Amino acid sequence: MNIDFSLVLVVLTSLAGFIWLVDSLLFRQKRMDRSVQKSIELPREPVMVEYARSLFPVLLIVLVFRSFLFEPFKIPSGSMIPTLLVGDFIVVNKFSYGVRLPVLNKKIIEVGEPKRGDVVVFRYPKDTSVNFIKRAVGLPGDTITYRDKQLFVNGEKVKTTSEGRFESSDVKCTTPAVDAELLWEQLGEANHNILLHDRSGGRNGQWDVPDGQYFMMGDNRDRSNDSREWGLVPEENILGRAVGIWLNFDFEKGCADFSRVGNGIH
Repeated sequence: MNIDFSLVLVVLTSLAGFIWLVDSLLFRQKRMDRSVQKSIELPREPVMVEYARSLFPVLLIVLVFRSFLFEPFKIPSGSMIPTLLVGDFIVVNKFSYGVRLPVLNKKIIEVGEPKRGDVVVFRYPKDTSVNFIKRAVGLPGDTITYRDKQLFVNGEKVKTTSEGRFESSDVKCTTPAVDAELLWEQLGEANHNILLHDRSGGRNGQWDVPDGQYFMMGDNRDRSNDSREWGLVPEENILGRAVGIWLNFDFEKGCADFSRVGNGIH
């Protein structure tokens, strides 16, 4: 079951604030007046009000930080190997592409747009309750061609250079078995590594990217469920840009790789 934590956080913050506000406006002064009239000690707040008053500032800070600044995500699959590994916990910059309202994800302040090569977190177009992370390959107005495992952007071949083999044993904690060719790719201003698997098909195709849409691909090119399968990502589905790794822990293997902590995402 997918839990919308933004919705839960908004509901809890609103509820705590509402309880605290109603008590402050309607009941707190009456309690104080009664205590003065009867010359008794000011009675304690009701437990619900006490909790609401204590939790509301904390919930509000977390809501603002998570909705408008940075949000943590966990990498559950190997579609972005070698850039991101299973068990990576990442930080996503929520204001890189504009300030959005929580839950509704409606942009209220324009800041910027995804650049070619950015690693982007977005709501899966087929099920917006699920978050995906891929690399922005095609921008509005682009034509993307993928032929024989070679990427072309607007008819120009994207430069790649082989860097040998990549295997699961090359990293400390990664769940999927990996034995693939490691390549360096120059995509716009972004330099990064990708993987190509010897026995996988190329999934050839050509896609025109209209305004307000983006073409996303995983760096583990032959093991990624991305725009080649299910189409384009609307701008309103974009949540933010992945900027760094703050922890790596693979729960399936029960191991951690602390050497990845603090690494930037490029």
